[in-house]
Amino acid sequence: MLENNKVTLLEGRIWIDGCFDFAHHGHSGAMLQARQHGNELYVGVHSDDAILKNKGPPVMTLEERLEAVKGCRWCTRAIPGAPYVTDPKVLDKYRCKYVVHGDDITTDANGDDCYKAVKDMGRFIVVRRTPNISTTDLVGRMLLYSKDHFLPKVTADDYNRFFKGQPISNPMLRADAISRYKAYATCEDGMNPGVAVFLYTTENDQLHEIVKPDRSNWLPTRQIYYIDGGFDLFSPGHIVALKTLRSIADENNALVIVGVQDDSSVNAHKGLNYPVMNLFERSLCVLQSKYIDGIVISAPYKPTAKYLHLLPMKVSKVFHGPTREKDDPYAEVKSLGLYEQLGRHKYDNLTTEDIVERVLNNRKLYEERQKRKGWKGEKEREMEKIEQNLNRT
Repeated sequence: MLENNKVTLLEGRIWIDGCFDFAHHGHSGAMLQARQHGNELYVGVHSDDAILKNKGPPVMTLEERLEAVKGCRWCTRAIPGAPYVTDPKVLDKYRCKYVVHGDDITTDANGDDCYKAVKDMGRFIVVRRTPNISTTDLVGRMLLYSKDHFLPKVTADDYNRFFKGQPISNPMLRADAISRYKAYATCEDGMNPGVAVFLYTTENDQLHEIVKPDRSNWLPTRQIYYIDGGFDLFSPGHIVALKTLRSIADENNALVIVGVQDDSSVNAHKGLNYPVMNLFERSLCVLQSKYIDGIVISAPYKPTAKYLHLLPMKVSKVFHGPTREKDDPYAEVKSLGLYEQLGRHKYDNLTTEDIVERVLNNRKLYEERQKRKGWKGEKEREMEKIEQNLNRT
């Protein structure tokens, strides 16, 4: 729309852009905060060539990264090939008045601030950057085979202490974690209740509701379609599987509940330093998906009839992709006639191991990327200090 030969910008249409390499919860957190500033969120996704030039080789392709962005509950529209240096003309094209970015400086290949132009125009909104997670961190874990990120299993005692408001050491139930669950469980507006968060404790075989969903969506006549897994690195394989299940569930008036297994269970079956993401990180990745109605944190590796009966509605089907394990975790649900294999889709052969192999096969390139990130990080921190000092004066 034009007004006096000028584009009419929409106050409620917010822009955010980035690489979005690996669908980690830091990306989701940025999109969530951006969405809270308006009623529409347009997400620009940089091309593979732009990332290679300014940052280093991306692990995921543009098409794969777009699938992740489109699957986020707070994304209204994904824009492929957005320029690495944010261009006000592109914002005008999509009628987005403001750009949102975290409280860190992002620089291009020349070391210049990617957002300087929009900052100078007063079209820049700062939000809090999600701490302790980045694509660089995840690549580092792969290269170093680190297990330092693993989290202990939540015990019944942990939950009892949490329920009574007593101090708790397990990071999964600390106040900041609960706050994050509630935020990532919000509906499309990023503010109101949306999906449910449950926690399963093994010792007493109990399911605890951590975050209440929008109950208007949980009609008594509904049924549950259940799917579980590790969801490590939350790849397009996982995302499109949930998208496929969402379509099946909608045809049958069913809810989609996703079980996310704990670190020790995943490691026992995958070995090495898997999972690359810990349970908290993986739970948030699944929780932000627009294709689900709830998650179960620390879901059992083998879903039994007794466990499924704990869920708030009847579980009529348990879905999963092909499994090669000799000790079939779905043997019991198969004997009950509940099991159904998820249909084929474009990324059904893409595994966490495939993504890690991409990194390891290009180890030298990614090691150079890590070094480059270190150099850029120093420069970006210097620029942040200068900008902070200017804002104080």
